[in-house]
Amino acid sequence: MSGGDDLEAGTVEHYRDARLYDFEYRRRRADVTFYRRLARELGRPPGKPLDVLELGCGTGRLLCALASDGHRPVGLDRSAEMLAVLRARLSRGTLRHRRVAILRADLRRFALRRRFDLVIIAFNTLQHVYHRREVVGVLGLSREHLAAGGRVALDVMNPDLGWLARDPERRWSRTKFRHPTTGASVVYTTNHLYDRISQVNHIRIYYQPERGPEEVVRVAHRMFFPEELLTYAELAGLRLERRYGDFSGGPLDDASEQQVLVLRAR
Repeated sequence: MSGGDDLEAGTVEHYRDARLYDFEYRRRRADVTFYRRLARELGRPPGKPLDVLELGCGTGRLLCALASDGHRPVGLDRSAEMLAVLRARLSRGTLRHRRVAILRADLRRFALRRRFDLVIIAFNTLQHVYHRREVVGVLGLSREHLAAGGRVALDVMNPDLGWLARDPERRWSRTKFRHPTTGASVVYTTNHLYDRISQVNHIRIYYQPERGPEEVVRVAHRMFFPEELLTYAELAGLRLERRYGDFSGGPLDDASEQQVLVLRAR
């Protein structure tokens, strides 16, 4: 179940239709608010513009907000489709948006000739890194790109064992919507199969239009347990500064759906 082909498909398929991706997550704003607030707090004095690197920037949901706040963001992503939508968005934006730098690259292998006050790995991006050495590598690269006093901030899901153990033959989360590009009425459902050895959750998203064949999109997410994630951070030369269970600053506990970490170099 955890073969390389399935992992590669689970890394790229969900992001090929970038406009549909934007539509599906258009109401997700709590994480953007959190990272904007964090950037404001880290400025010295508070509110001073920062050099920010976002790994897995996608279509710029967060990147454009940081640019609007006056920061100097650089976005890195491996998806040509997502970056094409981001470039179009930036071209329609303000002068601040047009100064955003974009790089198409793999977050496991990048080297930039500058350092940043804040490196962000948002919206489960780290969960597309499946092997422990690569996880430590990504966190280590993030640390290497920090300016003095800089921070690495990230969020991942907090594993819910009951949810992970759901019947993989059933379909869940049935939602009907109108496709933003085609205008077709589509029914969305999903299921998943969790591999307890690799800790990878293999998700299937089903899009069934009123007419035509059903489309199946694969998503693979490496699940990180809280103490395990801290160990990877420490191996990468980072130490925990703050940890939350949501984007409002609530504590991490059994009911938390997210793990939100702010790290700094040791």
